[in-house]
Amino acid sequence: MAHWMNLGQQFKVNARRYARKLALKDQRRSYTYAEANQRVNQLAHGLKGLGLSRGDKIAVFMDNCIEIIELYLATAKTGIIIVPINFRLVGPEVEYIVNNADAKAMVVQDQLTDVIDPIKSRLSNIPANHYVAVGSEVQGYMAYEKFIAGNMDDEPDDTVAPSDTWILMYTSGTTGKPKGVIRSHESHISFYLINGLDMGFNNSDYCMNVMPLCHINSTFYTFLFLYLGGSVYVHPALAFRAPEVLRIVEAERITFISLIPTHYNLILNVDEENRRRDVGSIRKLLCSSAPVRRKMKREIMDFFPNAELYEGYGSTEAGSVTVLQPEDQMVKTGSIGRELLGTDFIKILDKQGKEVPAGEVGEIYSCGPTLFDEYYKLPEKTAASFKDGWFSAGDMGMRDEDGYYYIVDRKDNMIITGGENVYPSEVEEAIGSHECVFDCACIGLPDEKWGEKIVAVVTLKEGVDENSVNAADIQSCCQEKLAGYKRPKEIIFIKGNEMPRTTTGKILHRKLKDRYTN
Repeated sequence: MAHWMNLGQQFKVNARRYARKLALKDQRRSYTYAEANQRVNQLAHGLKGLGLSRGDKIAVFMDNCIEIIELYLATAKTGIIIVPINFRLVGPEVEYIVNNADAKAMVVQDQLTDVIDPIKSRLSNIPANHYVAVGSEVQGYMAYEKFIAGNMDDEPDDTVAPSDTWILMYTSGTTGKPKGVIRSHESHISFYLINGLDMGFNNSDYCMNVMPLCHINSTFYTFLFLYLGGSVYVHPALAFRAPEVLRIVEAERITFISLIPTHYNLILNVDEENRRRDVGSIRKLLCSSAPVRRKMKREIMDFFPNAELYEGYGSTEAGSVTVLQPEDQMVKTGSIGRELLGTDFIKILDKQGKEVPAGEVGEIYSCGPTLFDEYYKLPEKTAASFKDGWFSAGDMGMRDEDGYYYIVDRKDNMIITGGENVYPSEVEEAIGSHECVFDCACIGLPDEKWGEKIVAVVTLKEGVDENSVNAADIQSCCQEKLAGYKRPKEIIFIKGNEMPRTTTGKILHRKLKDRYTN
């Protein structure tokens, strides 16, 4: 039966079609497709030499680098399941994921081995000789380059089906323990083909990978280009510095980059010297993970004059659900767009599971080709997340009369004050219009009179005098834009690095709520 090739299989073909073309590059190295494929094959044989085979798990704990991309490719070729772990986690958090995933081997970046060493004895499924370190040599770890050197470079002969699991990716775990999300090769192939066509990508594109490769965004928007035969520049997520990113864009003539609003905010606030960088090579931009305010959209489009701006909505579980096209950015501000090309897999349901009419708020459910299979070892949570085969990530939203979808907020973030439902995103949008505000998050805190009071936690732009902005200034932004019950009762100013975020930049409202609840 004919089927589409997975990333590893397509990479083998691309190594023939584009043998001398640039595949991967970072600040120190670059590899053509032929060179990269040779290394990936050597790595695949190295993993098999550890006794790993189809269905076995290998954990990877590292920031963005060429080696983690090689691991994704090698596992795709062999049927081994990769378990990417957020490089910001601490020992006990990593321990839980590695053991829960039943990983039999682990690859760690050299500067992160001090997180792993104290927990090694408790990683029950990994033998002592199944640890590999990327970078400098570290005692107790095989050196990555030595691990792959000397292995055969012929193609692995493993049979990997599209329905096989490729990635076991753990959610952020903002409430309770993180859940393992089982994702197949098929779900990723669907994304590459649908988005490649819907967004007009091709093999002449040169993507700069900035988003963490332990998250779904990067496994979609980085590997899409390797699937199509384009080029990828790999940049550490931890080392995001707007001036350096702009320098690379200019020097490499990057054509596409996927960022979050926080990244764009930093870029838009660089000094005059960096504003003069030639970024004209960028032809497409993606923004995801959080809404983009109208004012910022205008600034982004002015900063990147030749680029089309897209916004995407999805989740680790649902994959890619909608996209807002460039021509709709200023017409449908605040929208997450419409269904992806060739799909019709979105419903807005009320508490009884009935579809709500246009203009009414309900819970967003999706069921598309990029959907995950199930939560690992959690059949009850899997069942609870689905309604008749449709999945919900817990986002509340609505559809307008033209068929465009809008995220109102996370169901868990909703504030009930004086019996009225208030969605933080609406208040945050109003506060964010203040010229000195860098970012803000609204939470509900216990209040004897109102049940919950709205509290806005605000960070100011770099260089703004903290004494020049006060609570009254912020309240004035809300005066004309929000009903009285939606306006914050309290404003808290914090520094930018004090705002709790996920690795992809989403603000953790729950952590703020815990911090300020007496």
